[in-house]
Amino acid sequence: MAIREGNLEAPKRHPIKWQEPDYYDTTKINQELERVFDICHGCRRCVSLCNAFPTLFDLVDESPTLEVDGVKKEDYQAVVDQCYLCDLCAETKCPYIPPHEWAVDFPQLMLRTKASKFKARTSSITKFWRDRLISSTGSLLKTLSTPGIAQAINSASKSSKLRAIGQKITGIHANAPLPRFHPKPADKQLEEHIGQDLPVKKGSKTTGKVAIYITCYGNHNEPAIVKSLVDILIHNGIPVQLLTDSNCCGMPKLELGDLDSVAKLKEKNIPVFRRAIANGYDIMSIIPSCTLMYREEIPLMFPEDREASDVANHFFDPFEYLMGRYKDGLVSTEFKNHLGNVSYHAACHQRVQNIGQKTREFLSLIPDTSVTMIERCSGHDGTYALKEESYEHAMKIARPVVRRIQESQPDTYGSDCPMAGRLIAHGMNDESNPESPLKMLARAYGLGN
Repeated sequence: MAIREGNLEAPKRHPIKWQEPDYYDTTKINQELERVFDICHGCRRCVSLCNAFPTLFDLVDESPTLEVDGVKKEDYQAVVDQCYLCDLCAETKCPYIPPHEWAVDFPQLMLRTKASKFKARTSSITKFWRDRLISSTGSLLKTLSTPGIAQAINSASKSSKLRAIGQKITGIHANAPLPRFHPKPADKQLEEHIGQDLPVKKGSKTTGKVAIYITCYGNHNEPAIVKSLVDILIHNGIPVQLLTDSNCCGMPKLELGDLDSVAKLKEKNIPVFRRAIANGYDIMSIIPSCTLMYREEIPLMFPEDREASDVANHFFDPFEYLMGRYKDGLVSTEFKNHLGNVSYHAACHQRVQNIGQKTREFLSLIPDTSVTMIERCSGHDGTYALKEESYEHAMKIARPVVRRIQESQPDTYGSDCPMAGRLIAHGMNDESNPESPLKMLARAYGLGN
């Protein structure tokens, strides 16, 4: 039978076999890397997505054979180090992803290689412990948001001298934009149960009650966005519960290849989510990466776990949820303020959820509002933009997004991912501030924050 060139079917990603011993076998990993790299070299469709593919193609083009067989095996890691598991290549570009017979899943192969490297501890001691520290966002962000420490960190982050010293000690680039830490997190600013007296109105795909997975980042770094989401839901008659006993989603650990830590966090979070679901709540978060973890990554790691599958079926992106309620006639379209010209960056980890352009669609319901959507990577990508070895690459990746925003001269701009928004603002370098689409919507409704 002839081999098909390309694939018109929807991607069908295979379970991640991380609990099998062969998963970490470096010989088998290198064989698969060579196979997949050869296919990518012959295609080159994903060259503009990130720095992993240019790195691979440069290695091939500079090799003595001009083919993958001329690339040294020890140089494969240079490609892997540039992948931050955005999944865009697999979900939006690759014509050879399953069910195609070549079964190319570039992000899953990168994850496998990262996991093998993490277990072998082949990184330098400094980078190994730096990466472990900055991927432990649950405990790290909580500590840095402690009253007194938060103010000191926020002040130190503005000092070029202290940042230069910090780069030498920690490997965090001196110019990388850092988040602001709040000594009073979202779970201390807001009540755990809000609007419980509101009548519950079920939709065709929604229960009419929402449990907000506030996430470690939302709790300690973006409590105002969490509040905007609460205000929007209450304004639309939806009772809210904050999941204050939840833990980090595990995405930073996944990107590091520390799959055992991902599993431990999953075991802590699934019971929290399941209790909320049993009480009639749907679940959502303000961070696309955290939503993606429980909609796709955790089910792929635990394909036989019915509870994980049930949680995935009840997890929503905020604007996906609102558009569903809009179609059911269950959300308000009475807006007090228009937004004007909006430049909206669609976050990678939202795009690969395959829910459509829900943020753009909902914001476009606001009168006198024009939304320009930008579907390019922002370059932040978890911890990638923070590290001294990848900061410059991150800024290069962000450049087309920054240019699009500058050309559109918007009244406001922002991203579903607040980290992406911060790096875009850093690239703008004009003292402008990004605005989360949730904050935009709250403003359009006339809700305070």
